[in-house]
Amino acid sequence: MHVMVIGAAGMIGRKLVEKLAAEPDDLGYDIAKLTLADVIEPSVPPGLASISKTLALDLSSQGIAARLIASRPDVIFHLAAIVSGEAEADFDKGYRVNLDGTRALFEAIRHESRNEAYFPRLLFASSIAVFGQPFPEKIGDEFFTAPLTSYGTQKAICELLLADYTRRGIFDGIGIRLPTICIRPGKPNKAASGFFSNILREPLVGQEAVLPVDESVRHWFASPRSAIGFFVHAARMDTAKIGPRRNLTMPGLSALVGEEIAALGRVAGEKAVRLIRREPDPVISSIVGGWATDFDARRARELGFTAENNFDEIIRIHIEDELGGKI
Repeated sequence: MHVMVIGAAGMIGRKLVEKLAAEPDDLGYDIAKLTLADVIEPSVPPGLASISKTLALDLSSQGIAARLIASRPDVIFHLAAIVSGEAEADFDKGYRVNLDGTRALFEAIRHESRNEAYFPRLLFASSIAVFGQPFPEKIGDEFFTAPLTSYGTQKAICELLLADYTRRGIFDGIGIRLPTICIRPGKPNKAASGFFSNILREPLVGQEAVLPVDESVRHWFASPRSAIGFFVHAARMDTAKIGPRRNLTMPGLSALVGEEIAALGRVAGEKAVRLIRREPDPVISSIVGGWATDFDARRARELGFTAENNFDEIIRIHIEDELGGKI
């Protein structure tokens, strides 16, 4: 099988490739060829070097999608996007990268399939940002998508396209609506949700972090480990069980910021908690205040997707995966 990861230099892309290197049989089929693409050249784990090709390119540039699909990958992980805060701040870039790049990819597959039978599995990284207020207490599978941000709008449009292209038999698509991924490793990014990770990640290594919202803010979370599990499971599952509604809200954990902080205290002690500095930011508070807080992800769970049950578990996963098991 030829596997392609677009957005392979991002956090989820890197961790997905590391997972494929550590557990090559986890997809349920042999990977004969691996193509890794992003705007910067992705890195390749040593165990995959012999079968890998890396490309530095912009999916939204003219002709790039066709160039990628000409190699006819069997499984495509489409993870390339700019994050919520950046998409809101730069309207043109958000639509060019998040919408136009995705549409170009879908169209490239459509045109390639015209030449000769070609029907890849396509896994698309969507987001719970596709939902907008007013919300029920728990958002179920029947709740409509009515985003209130440019980022959410871009993802919602791509979800509609994915469902239609799948319906037309162009590819076998699954949209993975990710919770906010926490704790994200590395440095803070431009996502409005970044502080959810910052207030845990930095204190765990003895550094100060800024909390821009009230501790009563509630949100929907899953760990990076769960996010990778979502995509791996989607790549190997029997998609006939999904039916025509191809975009799935992933399982997660609904928690208050205060519950995050309490878990940090239990796992790392009050010394870590004292490194969190409260500095209210009305812009971030306004953005976060419009986000969904809790979901009934029953459909995804019944299809075999799983996530964490508490924040202590999320913090311990970060310590295991990023800090060598020690703090």
